[in-house]
Amino acid sequence: MLLDLINLKNKYDLKINGVVHIGAHFGEEYPIYEKLKIKNLIFFEPLSSNYRELQKNVGSKAKIFNMALGNVEGEIEMFVESANKGQSSSILEPKLHLEQYPHIVFNQREKVKITKLDNFISELTNINFINIDVQGYELEVFKGALVFLKNVDYIMTEVNNAEVYQNCAKVDELDNFLSEYGFKRVETTWDGRTWGDAFYIKKNGINI
Repeated sequence: MLLDLINLKNKYDLKINGVVHIGAHFGEEYPIYEKLKIKNLIFFEPLSSNYRELQKNVGSKAKIFNMALGNVEGEIEMFVESANKGQSSSILEPKLHLEQYPHIVFNQREKVKITKLDNFISELTNINFINIDVQGYELEVFKGALVFLKNVDYIMTEVNNAEVYQNCAKVDELDNFLSEYGFKRVETTWDGRTWGDAFYIKKNGINI
């Protein structure tokens, strides 16, 4: 997370009941959730090696699933790199990323299971915050969560303003899609120049 969730909680008086973290990697954000005393936590991580580290770091302190999320079901191939500990791996083929970070080479492929977040709706009780880091595949994940989005109040997501990955969703596309569910982007940081993080709040009853 490039944006400071603790500062956001204080600034916007966030009432976070629980978090579903999509693209959890090694579970680096777990200590932040713990500090905020968020009890209901679900992590999704598709890559097998990352998932093993997630198990070690989070263990039984959250529900964890070895699964990719999108708007399809079955199996899908991911473009995998190791120079950045797999954090740049994506379902989408890298494009501008190859020029910006030439030391990160996508020299592996891995087939992973993929499904829709709405298929986990029974697991998402008391979850009102989505934190998503899926390297340009964000819009597809949201398209597979049309039911759940009605129950969400806050979204933290990576955003792009260029084609970092082939056919990746741009920030204005996410703005337009999420606005249909009542969300407004209130914070954005472009630490990566062509990519960054954004924070959305559902407008109903929130002073933004």
